[in-house]
Order: sequence, then structure tokens, then C-alpha cells
Amino acid sequence: MSLRTQLLKGILDGCVLSVIEKEPIYGYELSKKLQAAGLQDVSEGTIYPVLLRLQKNGLIRGEMQPSVSGPNRKYYFLTESGREALAAIALEWEQVVLPVSVLLKRGNGYD
Repeated sequence: MSLRTQLLKGILDGCVLSVIEKEPIYGYELSKKLQAAGLQDVSEGTIYPVLLRLQKNGLIRGEMQPSVSGPNRKYYFLTESGREALAAIALEWEQVVLPVSVLLKRGNGYD
């Protein structure tokens, strides 16, 4: 497993919660939004287990809604626990990404 894949796996919950926070969304559309944001490695096969886990942990809830084209779709909504988890993930990410960015700039930022 590549380093990129491992890093993405570690932060994917936060990315998914962030997209759902902006609007209720169904799995396929969520996958496309993540890919459009530059996360090309995120397929539908990756998304659905994440959605299932987040729902099981009470961070999102799913609701079947009619679709204008085809069968009903399961839309996902952020719960209050999901909002709290997203805030915690964002804070932890900032505490990691800034120092790592400084360290990886090879010789800049620390003595």
C-alpha cells in the first residue's frame, strides 16, 4: 500500500464528513465530488464501507429519497455527533499538516 493510500485512508472520514456537511448527498455523487476535489483514488467501492461505518457510529444518518431519474437513493446527512467529529478531525489535521509541511520544505522553518 502506497504512502498516499495510507494517508488518504486516515483522513477519508473527515473528507466525507466535510462534503456531507455542505449538503445531503448520495454515495455515487459523494464519490464524484471527492474525485473532483483531487482525490482520484476514491471510488464507490471505497466510499460505501466508509459511509456504513460513519452511519454505524452515529456520525451520519441515511434516508431514502425519491430520485427524478431512476430508483430511490439513500441520502446521507450529518448528525450533531458528526459535526463534533468533523471539528475534531479538522483541528487534529491542522495540528499535523502545518508542522509536516514545514519539515518537508527541506531546510526551511526550523534550525
